Amino acid sequence: MEVVVSLIPWILIFGVFWFFLIRPQKKQQKQHQEMLDNLEVGDEIISAGGIRGKIIKIKDNIVRLRISPEVDIEMMKSSISQIARQKDEAEEE
Repeated sequence: MEVVVSLIPWILIFGVFWFFLIRPQKKQQKQHQEMLDNLEVGDEIISAGGIRGKIIKIKDNIVRLRISPEVDIEMMKSSISQIARQKDEAEEE
């Protein structure tokens, strides 16, 4: 009985850590992966390093960006941090 009573605080601590730290982290990772899976040619993105460009080609894990006229770079898909504008929004302007 003493063993069960001594384990209760550890179980509560783990529950609090899971609820406030682990669960939100996994949710954020899932959202980021969905964003990467839904990238399309024409989307304007911002990389983790702060480079902003328009996607002109996607091949497996490599994305080709046009960062200015006649300047293209290739980067890993995983280094994309956010979408600045979706393809539809960019075409309207």
